[in-house]
Amino acid sequence: MKRNKLVIILISVLFFIPDLFGAIKLPDKKVVLKKMVLTNAYFLNKWQDPGKIITLEKKTWPSNMWTRSVYFEGLMALNSVKPDTTYINYATRWGNFHEWNLRAGVTTRNADNQCCGQTYIDLYQLDTTKKERICNVKASFDSMIVTDKIDDWFWIDAIQMAMPVFAKLGVIYEDPSYWNRMYEMYNYTKTELGGGLYNANDNLWWRDKDFVPPYKEPNGEDCYWARGNGWVLAALVRVLNTIPATEPHYNEYLTDYKNMLEALVPLQRKDGMWNVSLHDPNNFGGKELTGTALFTYAMAWGVNNNLIDSEIYTPVLVKAWNALIKKSVHCNGMLGWVQGTGKEPKDGQPLSYNKKPDFEDYGLGCFLLAGSEVYKLK
Repeated sequence: MKRNKLVIILISVLFFIPDLFGAIKLPDKKVVLKKMVLTNAYFLNKWQDPGKIITLEKKTWPSNMWTRSVYFEGLMALNSVKPDTTYINYATRWGNFHEWNLRAGVTTRNADNQCCGQTYIDLYQLDTTKKERICNVKASFDSMIVTDKIDDWFWIDAIQMAMPVFAKLGVIYEDPSYWNRMYEMYNYTKTELGGGLYNANDNLWWRDKDFVPPYKEPNGEDCYWARGNGWVLAALVRVLNTIPATEPHYNEYLTDYKNMLEALVPLQRKDGMWNVSLHDPNNFGGKELTGTALFTYAMAWGVNNNLIDSEIYTPVLVKAWNALIKKSVHCNGMLGWVQGTGKEPKDGQPLSYNKKPDFEDYGLGCFLLAGSEVYKLK
């Protein structure tokens, strides 16, 4: 249901009564960095070899899979606010181990396999003489542009995994064909796949066509998965932060981004986090880190870039960040309340403060993305 700005303001006021008599207290930058460094150190201590095969229940995955690639997005974000050669060296060792290739090689069209390209490109931009860091990424995306196929992003997670790569390649090579294909694929998923995975009435996304109505949550509402919508927001942030404002579809991306954020404000839990099911708080209800972190990242970025109303969104994102560091971060750096891999509220359940998800990397990546923007708040 469409909510106007006045409703959002009223909800924000009611949510943050304690702050009526003074400005919202922004998180201490030193504490933000401390939490980011702590959680990252926990991970680096467990995974000292960035190329180590990931093993779970007798199954194995290469470390350039999507979960690890999302972690490296977060690591590069941490490095952007606290430069450290340790972080860059670790990421570079990861790329070198995989010979800067994608899982399944350059012919892959699967966005999960292409996600590593975001960090490969970031590392290439640190040293553009290292052409090997970008050549396989470029080859993979070039092979997609020369075909007419635009239906590869059949689940909304894919938008985050691959869309920012298109954006980056378009800038580096000054070639708008990357942006054109990026939009064609985004628009297909948004408006055509399964009748369109974006519901403009609620300004939220169904995870894939299996969740488009008549599918309903137990309470009769549509199923909007928190992390899935977080992936879309993260993609929009990273694309908007990359492409020029003159790009023909920039304003559409910006509008989608703003409308999604507006829809999320009244759905925030009283404790500051969000449920895994955005419109059914009782379907595996409870706090969840990854969706919350991605929403926090998107809101903080918007405030930092003067794209959204700071009076509305700063209280929301600060409450969310404070909840993350108080409810999820262990003293040793482990993160609790992380939903495991999956595609809907029931996956990876039950969650808890002490439960480790099946993969510990992507939750940290989401947390570091959020922290990197919260740190920049003024």
